[in-house]
Amino acid sequence: MKILVFGSNGQVGRSIRDVENTHFGKFSLTFFSKNELDISDEKLCREVLLRERPSLIINAAAYTLVDNAESDYENANLINNIAVTNIANICKELDIFLIHYSTDYVFDGNKKSAYTEEDATKPKSVYGKSKLNGEEGIIKSDCKYIIFRTSWVFSQYGTNFLKTILNLSQHKKNISVVNDQYGCPTFAKDIAIATSKVIPFISNEKYVGIYNYCGNYSCSWYEFAEKIIASNKNSSDFDIKLKQIVSEEYITKAPRPYNSKLDCKKFNKTFGETFTYIDEAIRIVTQKLKKQ
Repeated sequence: MKILVFGSNGQVGRSIRDVENTHFGKFSLTFFSKNELDISDEKLCREVLLRERPSLIINAAAYTLVDNAESDYENANLINNIAVTNIANICKELDIFLIHYSTDYVFDGNKKSAYTEEDATKPKSVYGKSKLNGEEGIIKSDCKYIIFRTSWVFSQYGTNFLKTILNLSQHKKNISVVNDQYGCPTFAKDIAIATSKVIPFISNEKYVGIYNYCGNYSCSWYEFAEKIIASNKNSSDFDIKLKQIVSEEYITKAPRPYNSKLDCKKFNKTFGETFTYIDEAIRIVTQKLKKQ
């Protein structure tokens, strides 16, 4: 099976490349970075797909600057919605299956328990709205698809909360972290492995749909930071004190959902559980960063 991976330099794209031999070995993967293929260029996308004729596209390209999106609506919407919808329409035309990644930020965060795929969406931010519009564009295209809704992605790549805490620790002894926003940290490598697990099912249309996929540990940002600090407590130069604050004390351009925990029962029942325990995932990423 021939597979094209868009957004290959992002956290998920690079993680797919990392596990290509161990989990995608029987498939033929071709990777495209943003510089190699700008997904907002509809004409170029069509040319590439007509030339390559893949069976599957994995779209890991996205505009992920949540706060910037508030004042950069045009670009966020272009990448997360318009480009995704165009790709989905081409997939429908050429009978290509599409795997796409969305976000927990499509929810408003007012629910007390974890969100299921059936819960009503109501994004609070421009970023969340652009991702939801992309989901809707895929569905309306009538192409065959699987959409992963995931959350709080972290890895040794790109920009993410784990790396932010470690970077702050290099020049600060006291770090304030929000303690009233809850979600599920998700190791990007696990998303890559989970993606490989669904590929054998794409020939059967009954598997088309949206699936929540995230780590198995839910926590606040403060609790996540605690685990990151604990993982590095043996470092001689790592003497950090964390302070709990509420969201009102940490003003951001984009409003965040207070609860964006995801219920992954549908994915686990359909494809089987795939996750690395949070402490182990943090340890793996931290060790890789130390070697860079």
